[in-house]
Amino acid sequence: MEGHFTILDWLVLGAYFVGTMAIGVLFHRRSRSAEGYTAADRSLPGWVCGLSIFATYLSSISFLALPGKAYASNWNAFVFSLSLPVATWLAVRFFLPYYRRSGEVSAYALLERRFGPWARGYVSLFYLLTQLARMGVVMYLIALSLHVLLGWSLWTIILVTGLSVTAYALIGGIAAVIWADAVQAIVLMGGAGLCAVLMLVLMPGGAGRVFTVAAEHHKFSLGAMNWSWTVPTFWMVLLYGVVINLQNFGIDQSYIQRYIASKSDREARKSLWLGGLLYVPISALFFFIGTELFAFYRTQPQALAEVRQIAARRVVLQKGMDPGDPGFEVACEAQSRTLKPDQVGDAVFPHFIGRMLPPGVTGLLIAAIFAAGMSTVSTSLNSSATLVVGDWYRRYIRPRAQAGETLTALYVATAVWGVAGTAVALWMTRAGGSVLDVWWTWSGILGGGMLGLFLLGRISRAANAPAVLGVLLGLFVIAWATLSIKTDWIPAAWRGGVHEFVIPVMGVTTILLTGLVLTTAGWTIARLRGSGHGPR
Repeated sequence: MEGHFTILDWLVLGAYFVGTMAIGVLFHRRSRSAEGYTAADRSLPGWVCGLSIFATYLSSISFLALPGKAYASNWNAFVFSLSLPVATWLAVRFFLPYYRRSGEVSAYALLERRFGPWARGYVSLFYLLTQLARMGVVMYLIALSLHVLLGWSLWTIILVTGLSVTAYALIGGIAAVIWADAVQAIVLMGGAGLCAVLMLVLMPGGAGRVFTVAAEHHKFSLGAMNWSWTVPTFWMVLLYGVVINLQNFGIDQSYIQRYIASKSDREARKSLWLGGLLYVPISALFFFIGTELFAFYRTQPQALAEVRQIAARRVVLQKGMDPGDPGFEVACEAQSRTLKPDQVGDAVFPHFIGRMLPPGVTGLLIAAIFAAGMSTVSTSLNSSATLVVGDWYRRYIRPRAQAGETLTALYVATAVWGVAGTAVALWMTRAGGSVLDVWWTWSGILGGGMLGLFLLGRISRAANAPAVLGVLLGLFVIAWATLSIKTDWIPAAWRGGVHEFVIPVMGVTTILLTGLVLTTAGWTIARLRGSGHGPR
């Protein structure tokens, strides 16, 4: 079942890792201050920061999952990408100037000015926990895909990925991370483009067969055009995309740190527009690859049977079962008979990369998978270290820390967070995916008030105490709606029954309306009392 990996593939993959590490060494001298380490002295060109934003956005999860979605269903999930121009415009118009004027590197320091220490602590803490989990998930899924495809050791893949990313992020700071992201963006775009072209060339019956099969099975459908609370129609996915992408570009430290590092406001705007808009055609390319895979594997029944075996093995591994267990192969065989379409879809692109591509190209595509994952992990690593030092160390432990001590703290935080993220990935090889599902459910609930709180702070200048109540009510709504569909804890009569894409919209709306209504009511009562017409 193991795919081929030639000497040429090893040379291509090795060149990628050597080049990535060289970037960290190259930028070491430019990261000798806290400002240089976390913001590159605000000196980087917009196009580099834009490529970094794009590479951060396109993780290895997306690299493999987008083709899988198109293979298993249609292009409905692509509508999420179509929301990016709207979310980018909102972020450029209302958030980017706010951060650029503040002079802060931590986005959440502004929440403290607006609402007090509780707001900064709440958002910063859940950002850090989420990024720790995200680093572990990305490294784990890279390892899982390559393990079932090429037979490489899970632990070896995770350790190589974690140590490499931590090394160049630690040595070179944010400048190395951003420039490495830019290179990784080019690698993954080139790899995906080459793969799409080769698939057309290899297609039995010619390239036109892709479009014929896709049309017959409605593969290019963007979803129904009506509104629904329970089905991901076009409009539901679009609205969900606006909320999630505004959360990414408007309040996520990972992205904010990139346009803070830009050398001018104009370059910062350029970076955000480039990063946001570039994802639209590239995500379309990945969906097209998924459509190509669907047409290709319909003519390859033996290869499709291999894909099902790989998918079954992956699912069993995610359940936490060890390959050395006596019943592992039996479990895989049983799982292969009950696979869901999306589980097969997640395995089909890795199979094509490992089995169907010529020597050298396989190495490039494996490098692209690493690039997509490492760009995300390095971003999480640097932004997390920035917040650990800015929001916690210098805020509560050493408020008067000198420049040298602050830089040392950044080095230590980067190393510790890198080791912790790698440890999470290693732990997941034993814990399996069930623990991951529980974590994402609760992190989505507890962190769900972040965007609403930021928007309330931008819209209303007087909402302070109402913000606390708004966040609590928003979290309650998110918890109720999430647990209604994720668990059996809530009685059937009290369940929400909405699709999970609607939940973030409900949470943000609840926080905004609660804060604005209470603020307006308080302002009105105070004015009536002041004029002598209100109740006494």
